[in-house]
Amino acid sequence: MEKQAGQAASPADDGIHEEPPASAQNGRPGSEPAAAPEVEVQLFRRGRGPVAVFRSPLGGYTQDQLEVGDILEKHGLKCVFAFDAASRARGVAIRFNPRNGRSLLPYAADSTIFLDGEPKDPLLKPITKMMLTVCVMTVVIAILLKEGKMPQWLKTSKLGNLSFPPWVLACMVVVFMRLRKRTRDVMKKIGLSS
Repeated sequence: MEKQAGQAASPADDGIHEEPPASAQNGRPGSEPAAAPEVEVQLFRRGRGPVAVFRSPLGGYTQDQLEVGDILEKHGLKCVFAFDAASRARGVAIRFNPRNGRSLLPYAADSTIFLDGEPKDPLLKPITKMMLTVCVMTVVIAILLKEGKMPQWLKTSKLGNLSFPPWVLACMVVVFMRLRKRTRDVMKKIGLSS
C-alpha cells in the first residue's frame, strides 16, 4: 500500500510533456534551419523571350547544383543551353546527371542564369510525316499501275504478273528507306557504303 501511495505522489506521468525550444531541435542550439539557396533563371526558347522568369532552388550536397531535370520537365524541353542575352547567342549545353537531374557544374547562389531551351518534338509530327509519305507513294504507284506505264520487260517478267495493292508497295518502300537511313553508319563501318 505504501508503494501505491508513493506512485500516486510522484509526478510520474501527468500527461504534460515539455518540448525543447525550436532552436534546439536540429541539434545545434540557437541555429535555425536555413532556406535552400536559389538562383534567378531567365528561360528563352530557341532564342526568343524570355518566356519564363523564375527562381530555382539549388540542390546537391553542397547546395550549388541547378535542378536541370525539373526545369526540363516543367517547361517541356529536351535540352537547355547557356545563353548570352545581349548577343542572342546560344552557348554550350547544360550537362546534368541523369540519375538526379542536377547540373554537373556548380552555380553561385542569388545569381541570374540565362538558359535557352530546345522544345521537345511532338509525337504527332513523325507519325503524320510517315502517313503522308505512305499516302503520296500509294497514289503515285496506283496511277502508274492503272495507266499501264510499266516498262515492257517488267510486264513480261514474273514481277509484272504479281498484283500487290499499291499501299503494300508504298509501305515496303518506306520501310526500306527508313532501314537504309538507320543503318547507314553501320554500313560505312563495314565498308559496304561510301
